[in-house]
Amino acid sequence: MKKLYKLFYIFIITSVCGYLIELVWTLATKGVLINHSAVVIGPFNFAYGICGVALTVLLYKFKDESYLKIFFLSFIVGSILEYIMSWGMEFVLGFTAWDYSNRPFNINGRVCLLFSIFWGALGIVWIKMLYPQMDKNLNKISPKKYKVIAIFLIIFLVCDILLTISSVDRAHEADQGIPPSNKYEEFLDNTFNSTYLKNMYNNNWK
Repeated sequence: MKKLYKLFYIFIITSVCGYLIELVWTLATKGVLINHSAVVIGPFNFAYGICGVALTVLLYKFKDESYLKIFFLSFIVGSILEYIMSWGMEFVLGFTAWDYSNRPFNINGRVCLLFSIFWGALGIVWIKMLYPQMDKNLNKISPKKYKVIAIFLIIFLVCDILLTISSVDRAHEADQGIPPSNKYEEFLDNTFNSTYLKNMYNNNWK
């Protein structure tokens, strides 16, 4: 069970790190602050969380291999996962938070060479440097706290995901001119509306 909790911690930590990476990237390249969270509350970019878990599970056994080997493995794993996540998001929500159609060497706008290289480099940093230190720090937490914190975060994320889904559904209704039918929908209209979601999903909200 502790291994599952550790994977969840990896998911949370890399989701937050990914959020910060995207925040800095868009600020540096576009001069704007964009909320790249996958959910309406909290700095959680699930794409990085999922890749963080996958890279750890699939590649940590190669931690003593060459940087080049880890780069190419991360390049491949990250690209495949990014493509699947883009397709899955479009299938479930009707849109995706990123579109690389205007970048060279892209595949259906879901992945491109530049960000595949980024995944390769990120894999090296994660496997060779960050994860070993993070693992040591996690092992210092007492078993009871380890479990309690994980359970609290799981409950919070489940509620956050449900809130996000209802926010997306309600925003679509509001865009169609359907008025709110209760106080909860009024709250969503005033808080997590299309304007908020458009920023969160990098202007790809539809």
